[in-house]
Amino acid sequence: MKIYTFTYSLLVLLLCTALNLRAQSDSTKKTSFADTTSKLNMDAAKNRPYLFSGKSPIAIGGYVEANTQFTQTDGINDGYSFQFRRLTLFFSTVIAKKIRFMSELEFEDGTKEINIESATFDMEFHPLLNLRGGIILNPIGAFNQNHDGPRWDFIDRPISSTTIIPATLSNVGFGLHGKQISNNWVLGYELYLTNGFDDKIISNSENRTSLAAGKINPEKFEESNSGLPMFSGKLGVRNRNIGEIGISLVSGVYNKWVVDGLEIDEKRNCSILAFDFNTSFSNKINITGEIAKVMVDVPENYTQQYGSEQYGGYLDIIYTILQKKIMDWENAKLNAGIRMEYADYNSGTFKETGEKISDELWSIVPTIAFRPVGNTVLRFNYRYQEQKDLLGNPSAKTAIWQFGFSTYF
Repeated sequence: MKIYTFTYSLLVLLLCTALNLRAQSDSTKKTSFADTTSKLNMDAAKNRPYLFSGKSPIAIGGYVEANTQFTQTDGINDGYSFQFRRLTLFFSTVIAKKIRFMSELEFEDGTKEINIESATFDMEFHPLLNLRGGIILNPIGAFNQNHDGPRWDFIDRPISSTTIIPATLSNVGFGLHGKQISNNWVLGYELYLTNGFDDKIISNSENRTSLAAGKINPEKFEESNSGLPMFSGKLGVRNRNIGEIGISLVSGVYNKWVVDGLEIDEKRNCSILAFDFNTSFSNKINITGEIAKVMVDVPENYTQQYGSEQYGGYLDIIYTILQKKIMDWENAKLNAGIRMEYADYNSGTFKETGEKISDELWSIVPTIAFRPVGNTVLRFNYRYQEQKDLLGNPSAKTAIWQFGFSTYF
């Protein structure tokens, strides 16, 4: 516990240079993408279109995404499927001066899953120091906090972001955040202590190390599996003329190491280190990328299929082909883009032979996207993917055709 306290205090002293995010006070619906030059990934939840009604203290909004797809793997197809992926509702209210509450409720695959993505209480003690508590989206990488469907020209979320990090990752806790703007530079930080992962990281039906399995715990909003807090921290820097870079870390003990005061195992740590960036050129080319590495303390008695290191990343390049009035839409856009992504679920080698363990995949996804308005997108994607098993047998080759939409409302 001392190391958490020391690290937390030290980073607060070094990074506590932030300005409080302004409370949203407009009385009409507005576009999320109006001003991006001073926005960081940490601002994503506030940079949404909310709707105010009269004197109501609550602003509401949401988004929906649905699609159809045709999938074929090694010549065998699954036919066509229609998917209603998400309906998300978010609420925001200014309780009093310098006190705000925001929340996000998500329904996935109809009502197959209902999740509280975030529910945060923010209080400003000083323009340079803001307290946040509740269900917090852990600030890791580029996608986890900035995951709304209408922001992306791709139907699927990045594979590395959902299986390596894994998004969306949220936990109960408290911490500090802030942002400083100076001329062309924007600096932001976030520091939190929250509940963390559990033993399903290495004890799951996937038979591999999986942080995605380790976050699915119905009790994670009421207790920490390890009895110790997990640290999450991020530092982001944006130059208005160049773009944003961010470095982030999530780290904590994941296993149940003590029961009724009796130690049953040694403390085993899990960490995610991520680097992300985004930039744009001439208001026509937008580039976003993320690289993440996972480090897990796996017990020695586990087989080698459970990797102690994983890594992955993605790169999105979007080009605006045209931007003009189309029919009744004053500023419609037609975009073309491509996503390249990779995930290595076990970057180790076999002890007996020294050969690389090949539990990995890569994919390339071209896209055509039409935005009649900034908050609505029609998307046509083609995914080509190759995936190797643990032993490096010939890759399973998958092709997926997708068409869908996503819109804020």
